[in-house]
Amino acid sequence: MGCGIIAPMQTLADYARAFEIALSDSQLAAFETYSRELVAWNARVNLTAIVERDQVIIKHFLDSLSVANALPRDATALIDVGTGAGFPGIPLKILLPDLRVTLLEAVGKKVAFLDHLIATLHLRDTVAIHARAEDLARDPAHREKYAVVVARAVAELTVLLEYALPFARVGGVFIAQKGIAVEDEIRHATRALKILGGRVRAIAPVQLPGLEPRHLIVIEKIARTPATFPRRAGLPARQPLTN
Repeated sequence: MGCGIIAPMQTLADYARAFEIALSDSQLAAFETYSRELVAWNARVNLTAIVERDQVIIKHFLDSLSVANALPRDATALIDVGTGAGFPGIPLKILLPDLRVTLLEAVGKKVAFLDHLIATLHLRDTVAIHARAEDLARDPAHREKYAVVVARAVAELTVLLEYALPFARVGGVFIAQKGIAVEDEIRHATRALKILGGRVRAIAPVQLPGLEPRHLIVIEKIARTPATFPRRAGLPARQPLTN
């Protein structure tokens, strides 16, 4: 490892090896820039409650990178639904520079940060879109166009499915980052899975340093989502497709 890498990013490199991920010096430098810009912008824009550097490394960067091993090997295009300050989409882009990444975020100030970060890191084939999932999923340019959809704990699984599955092409996957208790969420989402065209393919445990176990729920898109979904903005959360 190059001697110019700042210590916290060396820590990220060491932790990433536990996921069989090797980060180059240039990738670690990109994460250092990401960390610096995140803290600077967060002083004036509410991006995240987590700004302490060691916590950013574990709870944002490493947590995002943990998704990498669940990605299909032939994945070329990914959409991150409710990306916030870019998690997990931008860390995955730094790791996999050939991946085409769309970052979907409903809060305009966060999109401004994402645009700034994309330019600062010179990320190719990466775009931030200011929209709600319920609206963008009806756009033919995005509906059922993605091999991979990711989302990081922005809602209960039943609600997330209605946000995310309309973006996945048949044969693609939706990867939901979740906490320690996932069995009840999956059970409650049985009806939503059937309606929206999904099937649980795998539940993968994720262990981050010093934190409770987490899980990746990998959902395969096995049928097209009916045209009536997602419902209009706000309805998926207010009236979830529970059993």
